[in-house]
Amino acid sequence: MQVALSLLDRSRTREGQPDAAALRQTLRRAELAEEAGYHRFWVAEHHAVPGIASGAPPLLIGAIADRTSRIRVGSGGVMLPNHQPIVVAEQFAMLEAMHPGRIDLGVGRSLGFTAPVRDALRTHKADADDFAADIEELRGYLHGTAELTVRPRLSEPPPIFVLGTRQGMRLAARLGLPVVVAGPLLRQGSEPFDRYRADFRPGTPGAEPYVVVGLDILIADTEAEARELQLPEAWAMAVSREAGAFPPLSPVEEIRRQPMTERRRRIVDETAKGSLAGTEDQVAEGLEKLIASTGANEVLSSASTFDTDALYDSDMRLARIFGLG
Repeated sequence: MQVALSLLDRSRTREGQPDAAALRQTLRRAELAEEAGYHRFWVAEHHAVPGIASGAPPLLIGAIADRTSRIRVGSGGVMLPNHQPIVVAEQFAMLEAMHPGRIDLGVGRSLGFTAPVRDALRTHKADADDFAADIEELRGYLHGTAELTVRPRLSEPPPIFVLGTRQGMRLAARLGLPVVVAGPLLRQGSEPFDRYRADFRPGTPGAEPYVVVGLDILIADTEAEARELQLPEAWAMAVSREAGAFPPLSPVEEIRRQPMTERRRRIVDETAKGSLAGTEDQVAEGLEKLIASTGANEVLSSASTFDTDALYDSDMRLARIFGLG
């Protein structure tokens, strides 16, 4: 595979474990990812979600960077509607100053998961024009071109990545920024990616189009075992659609004891279609097709499952496909 390989870990909580365990598991996964040769390790921002312990990416990024020495560490992403750009710039300038050349800043515009969360964040709007303006303001602070100079001032600020829907891809092209694409767009062929490259206007000297594709990737000895690893995340998605809350991951044997309604089965199947699970050979074949259709520069695996040992093993197998280690 002639592309970079990275991980996104959302610090998924697990049934029967305290939330703090999810953060410790994220730290351990980052250490193992560095040993295996991964390019980046990113964390996420979610507020008051029972299934996710990561609400403050800068804090977790700092902890990971302290525990590692080479791997790039960043956010996938910081949700700009929730923050003032100057605060984000100061946070990531400090991270970059303490860990030079290792910090990434991925930004998105998702709102809080529920109405009470949006009320608590005092954010109820995620307008595309506001998002573009916030990115420009953020970039001005980091690059020293704004009216204010944030401290610490950097000679080489961290790169900004846009988490992209189709609209986000258009914005990334217009601003000349790398883009991270996941979800249904990955199954729409080359057109969105060709358009991003054709419309790309360098935001800084020498900038070129850069596409990161993100999806859940799980590998085991057999396809059936890999599908079992998919089930906890797919089940959580199905439950969230009914209960309105994204739950902690459950063990497979516990899920098998729950009633599988037709609606739940449909959501589980839909979630599985958006991921890649199987043996090393099967996953390698699927990745080759995905990279060919998107022209991706980098693959970002966002997989999670209840069994952390199986998850770490899957990460190591994925690294082997890319010839790392």
